[in-house]
Amino acid sequence: MFQVRISKSKILAAAAAVSFIATSAQAFDGGGFAGLFGNQPQQQNNIQHASLPTELNHETRATRTVVNDPTGERAGTITIDTKNRYLYLSMDGGKAMRYDVGVGREGFAWQGRAYIGRRAEWPTWTPPAAMLKRRPDLPRVMKGSIANPLGARAMYLYNGHGDTMFRIHGTNEPDTIGQAVSSGCIRLLNDDVVDLYQRVKIGAPVIVL
Repeated sequence: MFQVRISKSKILAAAAAVSFIATSAQAFDGGGFAGLFGNQPQQQNNIQHASLPTELNHETRATRTVVNDPTGERAGTITIDTKNRYLYLSMDGGKAMRYDVGVGREGFAWQGRAYIGRRAEWPTWTPPAAMLKRRPDLPRVMKGSIANPLGARAMYLYNGHGDTMFRIHGTNEPDTIGQAVSSGCIRLLNDDVVDLYQRVKIGAPVIVL
């Protein structure tokens, strides 16, 4: 588990650089919601690496805990219980690692199956043209940082149609964990998303209930 040492005042100052919720929105199989996040550039081997330190400047304690697996899925499967706002990573021996998550707000909730098609450490965020038209104050490209709305790690969800535009990612708004506030993406505390990222591989199945 990571040691959290930097003061809360610093995360508030950093987060002030971004005054919007870190979410994306698009129907899971190509429906009507327009994505808030633009497509991220493809990286070699579908993994984007960054050299930022992994110390996390917020004072929120990690939520992860080992529990009896309620999903019945095979080891390595991610199951997201949007009603109770938990993410389960199934493990061997009938156990699962459980994390608290933030989920899609009313009108943006979804269910379905996907897989992790790409992963990124301290991912870059590029606002799409439609958002920049509405918010010309936003940066054209936001490099990975503690202020970035995608947080410390991102796992990009794909299905048979390609990139769903949904992500499992960290957050610069730790107070939103446990709430329904996003436009469909699943967010974890940075400490938790770093742990999950280290445990899963590209191709891991994802089930959203």
